[in-house]
Amino acid sequence: MAGLTAAALAAIGFLGYQASATAPERPPQAAGPQEPAPAPSQAAGKQDPAKPVPVPEGSGSGVRVVYSVGQKRVWLVGEAGQEPRSFAVMPSTVHPKAGSYLVGSRSGSVTGSDGVPVEHVVRFATTEGVVIGFSARVDGTTPEPDPNRKTGGIRMTKADGDAMWAFATINSKVVVVP
Repeated sequence: MAGLTAAALAAIGFLGYQASATAPERPPQAAGPQEPAPAPSQAAGKQDPAKPVPVPEGSGSGVRVVYSVGQKRVWLVGEAGQEPRSFAVMPSTVHPKAGSYLVGSRSGSVTGSDGVPVEHVVRFATTEGVVIGFSARVDGTTPEPDPNRKTGGIRMTKADGDAMWAFATINSKVVVVP
């Protein structure tokens, strides 16, 4: 095992050297004041993967699911003192309004509003006549929805869908933030 690791590191180092040796030379930068580089957590809106993504302010308190439409992210917030689980999601084409909801129904597996087999469906709202809920595609993918169809499935990976299913039972609180 150590031999494979050493070989892999050597190969990566060699490829990195080759890439830097063939990269075009950078043009000289103009003299004058320059803005400081953004902090790693601010660069291109990226979050430092070593740090947990904080639960949005104004999302209430207590045990709840928090869904940020703008961040395309969900937090499963448990009892005080527990680290919330957070993960990225793929929003549907119809979004719930900001506010507090309760999980009204759940299904182990169904066909989603987009015609795709889904599992671990947790429904909590209806907007524009479209039922809104969390689910995971059975095939495990999370593609962007067809913008021409009104769909309500907020999709996540199978592992995150499993976590949502275990966490968000009937009457669980769901808070939607912008």
